[in-house]
Parts: sequence; C-alpha cells; structure tokens
Amino acid sequence: MELSLPLKLNLDHVHLSDEQFYQLCIRNPKLNIERNTKGVLIVMPPVGGDSGKREANYIIDLGIWNRQTNLGEVFSSSTLFRLPGGGDRSPDAAWVERSRWLALTPEQRQKFPPIAPDFVIELRSRTDSLSDLQEKMQEYLDSGVRLGWLFNPQDQQVEIYRQGQDKEVKSLPTPLSGETVLPEFELQADLFTDE
Repeated sequence: MELSLPLKLNLDHVHLSDEQFYQLCIRNPKLNIERNTKGVLIVMPPVGGDSGKREANYIIDLGIWNRQTNLGEVFSSSTLFRLPGGGDRSPDAAWVERSRWLALTPEQRQKFPPIAPDFVIELRSRTDSLSDLQEKMQEYLDSGVRLGWLFNPQDQQVEIYRQGQDKEVKSLPTPLSGETVLPEFELQADLFTDE
C-alpha cells in the first residue's frame, strides 16, 4: 500500500484568520493540518510504525531529561504552535522553557499556543520531501526557535539548526547535545535501520 504525500492547499484567495484556522482544525479532528507562513494549508498523512516509534523514543528521551531538570514543557506532534513568524506548525517533538510557557494566558495554552518552541525535532518519514522539511526548519528559526534537529533516515544524517548560524549536517551515528538550550541533554543518534 502506497503512503500518500502531504496535501498542499494553496488558498491564496482565502485568508483564514487565526480563529478560523483554529475552528477548521477543531471541526476536522481526524486531519493533521498545518499552515505555512504563506498561508498554504498542509494536510499531513499519518506516519508509519517505524517513524511513529522513533518519534516516541525522542519524546521519551526529551521527557526524561525534562522531568529531571524541570526546566520547561515537552510537546508531542499533536501540538500545533501558532508561530510568531506567521505559520501554524506541529513539530514531531518540541520543548518550551518554563517561564515562557507560564507567560501565556490559560486560553493561549489551551488553544494553539502563540509561541515558538525553544527546541524542535523533525523526523523525515518516507512521504516527506527533504526540501519541504528544511523550509519548515527555517520557518522555526525565523520565528525564534533556538535549536532544531532534522533527522533524515533516508540519507543517515541529522541536520542541526541554530539561531544565527548555518545549518550543520552530521552523519549518523553521532552524539547530539542540547547545548545551552537544553543544558546537559544528550542524545545518541544511531543509524536508522529497517527492522
């Protein structure tokens, strides 16, 4: 069975307000809908078992570190962030520093939080275009994300995105550091294997 690619809907003649976009997502809960900075709606297909398992493992590692440090909040790919740069995006995993999260109102925290995470992880699935994900990572940086990791199993690489710096590409396996954004967080990024 062939997996479908993300569906892009360019509605340049329709400009949805933040509330209208929120209602569209709420009224279609079975669809994973994002919106890029140009207003293009992107309907993401569900991921397969291998991608879902890897994504969950990254969230577990990030969550364990966060429970030990209590420095912020960890979010799954079900969380859509209304980015200050204009997009509405759902990273595969995200982390927001605690004081920034608590500065949001309760209503802002309940809906799509109007905040850029401090850290994001994206994991390229078989249906994802690398260039689309690289564009998404740039949207994150433009909105204030301080550190991001884009895992690319197809090329056995990870791309590291940092504020004010060129992206760094590392071959797998490689150790990754949360640097100053996630103090003392380390992840051993192993080779991706078909299991």
